[in-house]
This record gives sequence, structure tokens and C-alpha cells, in this order.
Amino acid sequence: MTAYSQMDRAALVREQAAASARFEELKGQGLNLNMARGKPGRAQLDLVSEGLFKVFQKPEDFVSDGVDCRNYGELSGLPAARRLFAEILGCQPSQVFVGGNASLQLMYDTISKACTHGLLHSPRPWCREEKVKWLCPAPGYDRHFKVTESFGFELVTIPMTPDGPDMDAVEEAVKDPAVKGMWNVPKYSNPQGYLYSEETVRRIAALHPAAPDFLLMWDNAYCIHEFEGEFVPFPDILAECAKYGNADMPVEFASTSKITLPGAGIACMAASEANLAYLTKLMGIQIISYDKVNQQRHVLYLKDRARTLELMRRHAAIMAPKFRAVTDTLDREIAPLEIASWTHPKGGYFVSLDAMPGTAKRTLALCREAGVTMTGAGATFPYGVDPNDSNIRIAPSLPPVEELRSAVEVFCVCLRLAALEKLLAK
Repeated sequence: MTAYSQMDRAALVREQAAASARFEELKGQGLNLNMARGKPGRAQLDLVSEGLFKVFQKPEDFVSDGVDCRNYGELSGLPAARRLFAEILGCQPSQVFVGGNASLQLMYDTISKACTHGLLHSPRPWCREEKVKWLCPAPGYDRHFKVTESFGFELVTIPMTPDGPDMDAVEEAVKDPAVKGMWNVPKYSNPQGYLYSEETVRRIAALHPAAPDFLLMWDNAYCIHEFEGEFVPFPDILAECAKYGNADMPVEFASTSKITLPGAGIACMAASEANLAYLTKLMGIQIISYDKVNQQRHVLYLKDRARTLELMRRHAAIMAPKFRAVTDTLDREIAPLEIASWTHPKGGYFVSLDAMPGTAKRTLALCREAGVTMTGAGATFPYGVDPNDSNIRIAPSLPPVEELRSAVEVFCVCLRLAALEKLLAK
């Protein structure tokens, strides 16, 4: 195979004709395949369903540390559930608040309370600030960006590197007192699958923001989600920030959404004890307690970090072949053409691909035409606008491997067609 940049116009025209013919063949198959979001596949759901719903065998199973989980109380979560998350995250149980099924809800609540009431060190509620700016490492997680956009914050793009956010840009940006916080997915970042380096974590923990209530939103969604290799320990951001006098700066989030069942799992936030006391007091006005029956279900099923990691190895056995199906095909079909680059993550739920600038939207439009649904172009950037029209997030987890191979073949043909159109239009 020859790189497109090395072909003359006649060769590009022939290549376009061949790719167009294959595209029509694939379109004629009537495919209906989805790689839009990081949903666990059926095999992963089946893996946990039977055991998770059979943990309650006798009335005593509903009692944890003397607390009957069927009744009111324990707003901060069952002590056993707090211990479980603390063991997984590497922090202290007293720093953990266990909520309902979604970490995103806890994130939204935290931002909302900052706006309506202010945070622990806020001079005033954020809704009374003239302007609130928010740092968004990009490519990043679209739902994060939408949360802060929905409150009217000005989103500031921070370039991502293989080591995490561009820390020179971050350290410069936080000199502005209007900059109130930053999103982070520190381990197996969404969508690239990068791990923040130790140096990046240290520089983040040692930040000196001009805003006294700067909020580090630390979404550790993939903290134990390796699908290749052994579990990779990761620094406890709460302890790291405390080293530099920033104990109240971070709020960390995690959930069991991709450990047990999305929508039927449990989620937590972790922060300094002072932060939790402040936020818990505000939450006590809106809710008496979260679903402690589900918390107890997860405690009885997952038991501890060792058993949870063993379950994640079984998830990895399902996930790894799917990611290999994507990256192996891209390496074989696209790499020689030199029209795109992509990540080779070892954990998380996504592969990030950078197509030829100006071709991402066209590639995904062709995919839809052929029956393959993917995350919209631009979604990984603030306001849904990718300035290069290049980044594409691939989510391999939902389809079975055979369907995934078909979807990736369609995607590769569409990448080729979009690149050829761009080159031939010059």
C-alpha cells in the first residue's frame, strides 16, 4: 500500500473508484451498528447480573454495620460502601461520600451548589460572579463540557498531551481569578486512553490558582479499568493536593457503572473531610438518603478491591479482543496510507483517532449512510467544535467482535473516501 501523499492524481482517482465501489457494497448490506458511546456489551452485563442479584439470601443481609439499609438514614452512604470505594481509590473512608447510580449526577450537583451557594472557600456564590471560566482539556469528555456550558461558564480549551493536560497552559490560565476549575479524566482519559504522568499530577496538585475556590473536578471513571496488562496503581489526588496545601481543591468521582451495571450501579465522590461536611450539609436539604439497598448489594457482591480487580480481569478478557479488532484493522488498512493517527490504549473505553484535518464530519456522515453510528464530530471539544475537524472517538465496547469488525471496515472505507475527496479537491 502507498501513502496517499505519494500518489499522483490518476492513482488517487483509481483509489477513489475502488473505495467507492466497496462503500456501495457495504451500504447494500443494510448494516445497523453502533459505536457511539462507551456502553458495556451484553457479555459484560451477563457476567455480573446473576451474582449481583442473588446476594440477598436472608434478612440479616440487609444489615450492614448495624444499619438496616432498607430504611432512612446514612446520607453519606453505608460505611461499608465508603470503605470499599476508599480501598479502590486509595483514600480514606472518611473522605468518601457514596451516592446513587451516577457519578455524573454528583458532578452536576457539585457545580450546581458552587453556583447557588458557593464552595467552602468561595467569597460568594458563583452565580454572583461577573464571569466564570472553566478549563477543559481537549479532546475530552463531551458530558463534562456540557455540564459547565449549561451553567453559562466560558469554556477554555487546554490541549491534551500523552502526559495529560498541557501544564504550562494550565499554570498560566489559573492566574486569572475568573478561572474557577478544571475537568480531568486522569487515568485512561476519555477519549485518548492516556494516563496522567506523575509529573503532571504533581504540578496539578501544586497549583496556585488566583481563585480561592478553584475546583479540581477529578473524574477517575476508569481507575481500575485495564483491559491489557496488570492493574496500574495511580496517585491519590486528595493526598497529593494536601501535600501542597490544597486539601480542599479536589473533588474526585468514580462509579461501578462499568464494573457492574450502568444505570444500576453506585457512585461516589471523595474530598477532604471539610469539603464533604460542607457539601453533605447542602445535599441533606435535597435528599434524605440514596439507595442503600443497592449500596449493600454491591458491597456483598464486590466485597473488596482484590475481588473487584478479579472481576475487572474477566471484563478485560471480553474487552481486549474488541480493542484489538479496532487498532489491528487501523494499523493494517489505514496506517500505510498516512491519512490518520490513533491511540493504542491499555485501558478505558475509547480509541481516539485524528483524521486528516477537515475530514472528520465527512467521514462520520459516510458512516451513517452505511449504517454505522459513531460519536458526532466535534463532541470531544468544548461547545462541540473541533477547530481542525479531525478528532473522532471510537467506542468498541458494545458490539460483539464480529459486528465490530464489520463496523471498523466501514469506518476505514469512509476514512479513505473522505481523505480522497479532500486531496482531489485541491
